[in-house]
Amino acid sequence: MTKCASLRQKHPLVCAIAYDGLCTFEFGIAVELFALPRPEFENWYRFATVKAEPGPIRATGGITLDADDNLELLKEASLIIVPGWRGADTPVPEALCSALRAAYDNGARIASICSGVFVLAASGLLNGKSATTHWRYTDLLSAQYPQVSVDPDVLFVEGDRIYTSAGSAAGLDLGLHIIRQDYGAQVAASVARRLVLPAQRDGGQRQFVPRPEPKARTGSGLAKLQDHIRASINENWPIERMARVAATSGRTLARRFQEETGTTPLNWLKVERVSRAAELLENGAIPLPDIWEICGFGSAETFRREFRKMMGVPPLRYRERLGAPSMSTN
Repeated sequence: MTKCASLRQKHPLVCAIAYDGLCTFEFGIAVELFALPRPEFENWYRFATVKAEPGPIRATGGITLDADDNLELLKEASLIIVPGWRGADTPVPEALCSALRAAYDNGARIASICSGVFVLAASGLLNGKSATTHWRYTDLLSAQYPQVSVDPDVLFVEGDRIYTSAGSAAGLDLGLHIIRQDYGAQVAASVARRLVLPAQRDGGQRQFVPRPEPKARTGSGLAKLQDHIRASINENWPIERMARVAATSGRTLARRFQEETGTTPLNWLKVERVSRAAELLENGAIPLPDIWEICGFGSAETFRREFRKMMGVPPLRYRERLGAPSMSTN
């Protein structure tokens, strides 16, 4: 092995893409994780910032950035990071797309943070692959790039040397994952401690997605039924009772729910119960056993199962993540 090859193996080159309108926080994540000197480790990354296009690089917050104007440098990279993009509907320069494809063909790994996924999709690197992005952009990504399989629930997706992360802070999770792959769990845990972060977060971004607001009143009779259920959500609500309160048949009720909510009456009820439980967990003052009774889950096991299925984390962990004090589960 040559001295140069040995250097690259021990100190892989990480390139972050800079562009006019740069997302400062996402770029800062790349710098903090991969550019910050870490003398406590024998081996660490080299880092370079590469401009996506000619001209000034103005970042969010009034910052102007001076960067290397050399897309050819990407061919030498072990990892390329695209820290967001200036707009999901903003065209991506073909020169950047071409450089990313060439770097990928040369063996580079390519990672995006948040809206940076639109750059990877525009380059064709995500065709036939799974990806994720911020929950605000998942539907748009699916619509613009139907050849990409979008997973809206996870913090990041990895496959075939392509990495995509969800919202901005999920870039930290992805970066720690890559460090863990390159240098091991102990090094990744050390970096996480310095950042005052858990080395690995469980769950996905479902827990951060705003719960849906009730649809506008339509005069169909469902609004009155839904309000009635919400006011007595601790009670048992089988289809037969819902239909009786709505003065209609079970079949008609199911059709109306599908038309107005896009789901079945029982699925709607599950969402309402989990949403109510999340609100009570955020309050932080109500013990878990009281919450599952108040929300009508029937048992603690059903409560934990349905909450985790919908929110991606157990109820107690959800409360802890929001900084609410833990209450006894007994």
